[in-house]
Amino acid sequence: MTGPTYVVGVDFGTLSGRALVVRVDDGAEMGTAAHEYAHGVMDSVLAATGAPLPPDWALQVPEDYRDVLRVAVPAAVDAAGVDPTSVVGLAVDFTASTPMPVTADGTPVCELASFEDRPHAYVKLWKHHAAQPWADRINTLAAERGEPWLPRYGGFISSEWQYAKALQVLDEDREVYDRTDLWVEAGDWITWQLCGSFVRNACAAGYKGIYQDGTFPSPDFEAALHPEFVGFSAAKLAGPIGQLGHAAGGLTAEAARWTGLAEGTPVAVGNVDAHVTAPAARAVEPGQMLAIMGTSTCHVMNHDGLVDVPGMCGVVDGGIVRGTFGYEAGQSGVGDIFAWFVEHFVPADYHDAATNDGISIHDHLTRLAFADPPGAHGLVALDWFNGNRSVLVDTALSGVIVGATLWTRPEHVYRALLESTAFGAKVIVETFRGAGVPVEEFVVAGGLLKNRCLMQLYSDVLDMPLSTIGSEQGPALGAAIHAAVAAGAYPDVLAASERMGRVDRAAYRPEPAAAATYARMFDEYRELHDYFGRGTNDVMKRLRQLRQEVIS
Repeated sequence: MTGPTYVVGVDFGTLSGRALVVRVDDGAEMGTAAHEYAHGVMDSVLAATGAPLPPDWALQVPEDYRDVLRVAVPAAVDAAGVDPTSVVGLAVDFTASTPMPVTADGTPVCELASFEDRPHAYVKLWKHHAAQPWADRINTLAAERGEPWLPRYGGFISSEWQYAKALQVLDEDREVYDRTDLWVEAGDWITWQLCGSFVRNACAAGYKGIYQDGTFPSPDFEAALHPEFVGFSAAKLAGPIGQLGHAAGGLTAEAARWTGLAEGTPVAVGNVDAHVTAPAARAVEPGQMLAIMGTSTCHVMNHDGLVDVPGMCGVVDGGIVRGTFGYEAGQSGVGDIFAWFVEHFVPADYHDAATNDGISIHDHLTRLAFADPPGAHGLVALDWFNGNRSVLVDTALSGVIVGATLWTRPEHVYRALLESTAFGAKVIVETFRGAGVPVEEFVVAGGLLKNRCLMQLYSDVLDMPLSTIGSEQGPALGAAIHAAVAAGAYPDVLAASERMGRVDRAAYRPEPAAAATYARMFDEYRELHDYFGRGTNDVMKRLRQLRQEVIS
């Protein structure tokens, strides 16, 4: 083929999927389109029946993912104005861990007629936290047995990951568990739908599936968890492990009709949304921590050696790029916290004022909140409104706001919530540094980049320069980079990142006076963090238990 060639990256997020067409030789973004999931997140009722769901559930419908391929991909190619035959590769990234039960041919169990009314037959979104008791069982048993893989995950397995969610299904709906031939990450499933070949991606398998040094946890461990759980990994986690940037197969005839692309177009092995963004932000060298900030925040970075970092989400050899160890940490609520506060606690006159000024309510609150210097509101908050992912790894923890008085206004609380997420990020950075993994540059990607006050706040709290990705579509661009490698346009992800990635180095620098005040506030945050998160006061968990007892 003569002339420019292009690749398509498809980012499957929490509420929608977005396709991005990218020019191979320089990473220019040619066109994009998005499609919202028709069923969104099912966290209160099951759409098929209207039946209520228990607390802390979060399910999705797999057909919504197929619709992204049918709608967003051809729309993005059309927006780009390129010939579909000039598209030489396609790749997807996905939220994780977002596993689903399927039959041997890839049919979701929820699409079987006799299972459409069974909640456990559906996709479990990453923020399905109802599996926490099973995560606790896994952690306790692994610690007692001295399982060698446990330190690779900072000493804790999350309720968000594959094993805890599968164990919950076994205990609560044995028929669904038995009908499940394969327990599959949604990112691998949608790749399977595209190319007809089932390949598990090394990133999700390592970080979310407890796959270390070429193996899953032993049958003995699985049997100790539950007598009927033995053989879970050998049977339901079976399948080849594909390396990042490799081709999983070629586009099937059916998928070609969905997308409007040529049959046989190379499809890359799937990837996780956070990790795939690192090459897009050119944050792949040791010492560079990338924070993908949206509804939640995932922190990823590379390091030359294998180090046990307390409370990290995982370390995987080649988990981000081949040749280094990829580390992950995260905060399970960031943008979600800001949205929750705005939706439920901001008076109508604030919304009216924002509308009159022609700006969003978030912009209005930001303007008011940052009219005063740091510390003027007298508040400190804990950012655990959706639990704590790192470094405490406990979804049963909850949010706290300290210092409120009758003088406190909505903008004061809003700023305290913004600050709390920055303090949570600083705990992660300091934990990595303390473990011997230096963090020399903090790079930000994701939707929250648009709030410049928030970015300056993070630079001040971290007391270090903050770089920003040069794209609004970081995960989709990262997926496109992997598609280019799978298509043979570049020898590896590092080379593709250098040409196709985008970054603005040191876009924000700390202001000394603000950094000094935030250092004092962080001391207060850290004391609250350790008191509620590491101490003997389990009031948060007792209140959660009471709530579950009352509403059950």
